[in-house]
Amino acid sequence: MRLRKLPSRAATRAVAATVLCSAALLHPALAAADDGPRPAFTADPLTTWQTNGIVWSLAAAHGVVYVGGTFDSVRPSGAEPGDREVPRRNFAAFDAVTGALLPCAPSFTGGEGTVRALKTSPDGRVLYVGGSFSRVGSTGVASAVALNTADCSLRRDFRPAVSATVRAIDTTDRRVYLGGDFRRVDGRTRQHVAAFTPQGTLLDFRARVDAPVRALSAVPSRQRIYVGGDFETVNDRWAHALVALDATSGATVRSFPDWLPPGSVVKSIAQDDTRFYVAAEGHGEGIFDGRIAGRLDDHRMVWKDDCHGATQAVLPYQGVLYSASHAHDCAGTPGGFPERQDRQHLLAQSPRDRRILHWFPDTDEGRGERVGPRALAVARGILWVGGEFTRVNGAPQQGLTRFGTGPDTGAPAVPALSLSAAEPGHVTLRWKASWDRDDAALTYRLYRDGRLVSRQERSSTYWNRPWMSYTDSVDAGTRHQYRIEVTDGVNTSPKSPPLRVAVPGGTTAWTAGESAK
Repeated sequence: MRLRKLPSRAATRAVAATVLCSAALLHPALAAADDGPRPAFTADPLTTWQTNGIVWSLAAAHGVVYVGGTFDSVRPSGAEPGDREVPRRNFAAFDAVTGALLPCAPSFTGGEGTVRALKTSPDGRVLYVGGSFSRVGSTGVASAVALNTADCSLRRDFRPAVSATVRAIDTTDRRVYLGGDFRRVDGRTRQHVAAFTPQGTLLDFRARVDAPVRALSAVPSRQRIYVGGDFETVNDRWAHALVALDATSGATVRSFPDWLPPGSVVKSIAQDDTRFYVAAEGHGEGIFDGRIAGRLDDHRMVWKDDCHGATQAVLPYQGVLYSASHAHDCAGTPGGFPERQDRQHLLAQSPRDRRILHWFPDTDEGRGERVGPRALAVARGILWVGGEFTRVNGAPQQGLTRFGTGPDTGAPAVPALSLSAAEPGHVTLRWKASWDRDDAALTYRLYRDGRLVSRQERSSTYWNRPWMSYTDSVDAGTRHQYRIEVTDGVNTSPKSPPLRVAVPGGTTAWTAGESAK
């Protein structure tokens, strides 16, 4: 699925193209797979430390990943809860590349004792931290502080007195924006959103927002900031869940009355050079739970997918939009899947046309609100994921995981080979297509008595695994052993257990359901 695999497949490109064209006729969502963007990451998780609670936010600067949440310890990958735990009170720092735990470990305690928002300054020298806490170490604070990333020290200048939980932070060269549950900052009225200088001076940015703010995304080049959350009115006018404000005054620039229905809120906003992306969560009938793309130049909607599943975070990176949710019904989205009992918690989409790409690492829904992943960040070419999950790709891993650029190490599962029919001169075998988390097209190699007799390529997904078959020409009255393996072009499954077939002589034939001795 990724560019790094193309050299190893060059020799079979002509054959693969023919097979893929045939598969595309049956599966139109796969037809454009080679035309669009490709995820930068494999679906194989890297070794990563775990938390013993929920990760709400991630930020990165200068090769360090900062993790904020509701937890009091971390432990190595593979360790069970209580095993080899290292104290970390709602905040931890890791080397972005090696994943090593770093000594940067201020404790955020008091209040609800949680870190909800992290954001670095554009130059990476300062890390702004928000949440619900009243102490950092032994220092009294009020839900928002800043750290020097060079030495992990608490800055003296940025210590606003925020009256309630901070849930979102964004920064520019000249301003720091906070959003959350608060109504007062430094003793002055600021309804759910406020702006400061990087040194902590409260600015005369005022927007009257009637309910909590959960997402902020500033666009300095356009003197604008996008604000998302639970609100219904902004500056005394209807502005349900999403609004664009003047970055200096807080005046309303644009509301989006038709983008989100009642019952839906905005949990995350991100942007690339030309578009902004919105992550929505909803409760009740007729809600919207997916992602929206809009244009930065004129605020027009580019697309809106219809996946259900409480999207918590969006992150555009190298031409692909990544999202964290518990998607369970994406049938109306190109490349999407129907309603299923098993949900998909990480997705990659084409920003151009919302098409879901073949990249399916997964988590469980975990504890707490049972949403799964909640935060995304890329550092030094590695995707970090945080949340309330307790498993990743089926293996135990709590709160934190990450994905690199390769090499891809995950082989598809070996298919179960079965006898469909046997008659003098012919044996028909069948198997259900396997699937791979980051490659749609797989190659199946069938062996008779150790000799390759068939090579077939077929595209599949975890929700669409077609049946495949092969009819082998053999002499009547002979006995053979068949085995099958499947490869994604880099990794190959083990061969299946041998299927022993006695080919009838004369006119006798074996069919499926009968035993071939």
